[in-house]
Amino acid sequence: MTLLNESEMALWHAWKRAQDAVWTRVTAEIADRTGLSDQDFAVLTRVHEIGHGVLRQSALAALLEWHRSRLSHHLTRMADRGLITRRPVDGGVEVVLTEVGRDAVVRARPVHAEAVRRYLLDAIPASERVVFERILAGLMLSAGDH
Repeated sequence: MTLLNESEMALWHAWKRAQDAVWTRVTAEIADRTGLSDQDFAVLTRVHEIGHGVLRQSALAALLEWHRSRLSHHLTRMADRGLITRRPVDGGVEVVLTEVGRDAVVRARPVHAEAVRRYLLDAIPASERVVFERILAGLMLSAGDH
């Protein structure tokens, strides 16, 4: 296998800079306006949207693609802040949004939407979004993430 040539390396660096810049700005805006970290927001949105307020901890770990110990430590911090509780169930643990957690995610979702539009969607002309979606789908497929 040969090394990346100059134009390939430039494309790689452009992709990384763009992805990092968008991610950093979106997550910073959520943190600044809601006090939620990107990890908090990821947990809360999945429990809220997929689990409708309750989700098995093992399913949450799989959805987030986090190691179980990482998730467990983060959930402990979130529980200490009153965002979630955990309860034992047959063969596992459920993560349950508290009223504080539910309110936090409901307040954060419009902030997230506004930031995604500002830093990503508004930068892509409507006529090119289908092409962008196709490129992203191809990247996901080549990375083995369906």
